[in-house]
Amino acid sequence: MSLVVFLIAYVLRRRLDRNDHWCGDAFWRSWFHRWGRVAAGREASLWPGLLVIGLPALVLAGVEVFTVGEGMRWALYPLELLLLLMLLGAPGWRAVLRTYSDAWQRGDMQAAWHHIQERLPAAERGAALSPESMHLSVSRALMISVFERFFLVVFWYAVGGIALAFLARGLVALAGQWPQMAARARFRKLAQVVEWVPARLLSCTFGIAGDLAGWGREIRSVFPGVGKATPDVLMISANGSLTGYALDPARFAELHPEEWPAFGGRSLSAIRDLLNRSMLVWICAFALLVIAGIL
Repeated sequence: MSLVVFLIAYVLRRRLDRNDHWCGDAFWRSWFHRWGRVAAGREASLWPGLLVIGLPALVLAGVEVFTVGEGMRWALYPLELLLLLMLLGAPGWRAVLRTYSDAWQRGDMQAAWHHIQERLPAAERGAALSPESMHLSVSRALMISVFERFFLVVFWYAVGGIALAFLARGLVALAGQWPQMAARARFRKLAQVVEWVPARLLSCTFGIAGDLAGWGREIRSVFPGVGKATPDVLMISANGSLTGYALDPARFAELHPEEWPAFGGRSLSAIRDLLNRSMLVWICAFALLVIAGIL
């Protein structure tokens, strides 16, 4: 039944994303700003943030144990569906990528930058990047956003239920939206712990969902990749899985200069297709594990 709940949540979430509705980030910001006040001198402390997400996760785990013990597991499914709709989702990207691709098609790189700068990490928003570097930054931001808001949640939901999914997504939210800036870097390190396995699983999935031969040449440099950050693992493995130099703008411009105006939209479309096919692979794997009685 958990698979059915997830599928319903996934279909509804994709529809909400297409219409830019119900952004989960707004919930996290409101939650953290309400309960994220700390005493002066303790801005770098992790405990307030960990309590903010840890206590609800413990409550969810306790409710799940209770309902299972009482033979009422079905009573938790509506709550799981509601929480998955909040934990999943990356609204806003559709319109941004469309206007970015249109600006790239016109050759107006300044307008393209204007449309996507708010989606990039704060350290890159004011940088004077070349079109090639700008596009790689956009691609990286898109990939890590979809990973953290879909694949990460799916993995921990399948492994440990809604409590672990909430905890994992909460750690990622703390790293990006905790009110105390001094603690965000430390939360990022914790988030990398919960991202380590699903990121490498997704990088392997890229080989199934994309160009297996190209993926095989790149995967050696990122798997297991103990010291590599999640964005690097995903970008390198995706680069090998995509054909047509979709993540190598410099090489594409060298080989196909006449098609350069179409590169931006074509590359982003290839990345989105790869991510969609990878999610389909995960759903099939989820279903097989359920049928086998493992989950």
